[in-house]
Amino acid sequence: MSDRTLALSVDGIRSYLRCPRRYEFAHVDGLEGEADDPTTEGRLEVLRRAICDGLRADSDADALETAILERLGELWADHDERLHSRTQRRHERRVLEATARAYVEAVGATHAAGIDALGSDAPAAEFVGPHLPLTGSVALPEREARASIEAPVDYVSADGSSLVGVRFVPTLRPLGLLRYRDRWEGDVADLFAAHFDPERDEFAPGLVGGLFETSVALEGLRALRDELDLTGYRTCRYVQIPLADRSRVTVNWMRDAVEASLEPCDLTDVFLDHQTFGMTHQHRNGAVESRLADTVSAIARGAFDPASRWETIAEHACPDCAYAVCCGPRVAAEVRFDG
Repeated sequence: MSDRTLALSVDGIRSYLRCPRRYEFAHVDGLEGEADDPTTEGRLEVLRRAICDGLRADSDADALETAILERLGELWADHDERLHSRTQRRHERRVLEATARAYVEAVGATHAAGIDALGSDAPAAEFVGPHLPLTGSVALPEREARASIEAPVDYVSADGSSLVGVRFVPTLRPLGLLRYRDRWEGDVADLFAAHFDPERDEFAPGLVGGLFETSVALEGLRALRDELDLTGYRTCRYVQIPLADRSRVTVNWMRDAVEASLEPCDLTDVFLDHQTFGMTHQHRNGAVESRLADTVSAIARGAFDPASRWETIAEHACPDCAYAVCCGPRVAAEVRFDG
């Protein structure tokens, strides 16, 4: 076995699941494409940094909220976004502030206390990001190499005997069915299998990508636990927290009030395959890990031709694809003549 390593990210793999050709344009050819929603991503990054800086400052609930809001004000003042008026800019800041308060109330204070506990167990370690890299790997026997897969989290906390990785995301919508289920067995397992079955019409890159990301994040958390000798934490968990979901924001114009709520999503239980857990006593899923290895191997081979599922991919991925103008199959479909 050589020491050559193919470096991938869970976001890149998610792009491959959505359309292999899109992955090729972005990650192989290096063509720059716009973010799906750069405005939302920009605001998310401001709030992400404010929360992480607040978590480093204090774990008391009131002090944590104050620290986050003060840092948010500083970052928002430097945030360069074209808005049509000062009134709109003030409103968007109030939405971020309401979301920050909702975060502290929902999980922030608890997670801050968990971070303090980890700091006591491993004083030299860094548990707050943003964008802390967790890494998993997949063997590539055909290349005598390994693929390293990065799944970033924004912080790592402790919850009882569990090590918890948390990532801030815009919304939970890409997860699809995973948001509403708490077990793998049943329709989640069926839809996961259907996505890879050429005889079936189901197309679920968001669900599959969420399960792949959970697999890599949990592997990375286990590696972090072992590296830091955190023997008191028997299990690992992975949580996503949406910070830019406008459906969770309520505006009362009469009272000039903005309120928000949060819906954190623990992906561990819906990922966990109890058969694999019974054999390994770890939060793992044999079917997901196997398909992840197959997908990484396909990327390593350069399998970027989507011909076998082109019609399905074109229906779901092409309308919002930044690379549509340079995609041969897409252009051919657009200029095709009937008759």
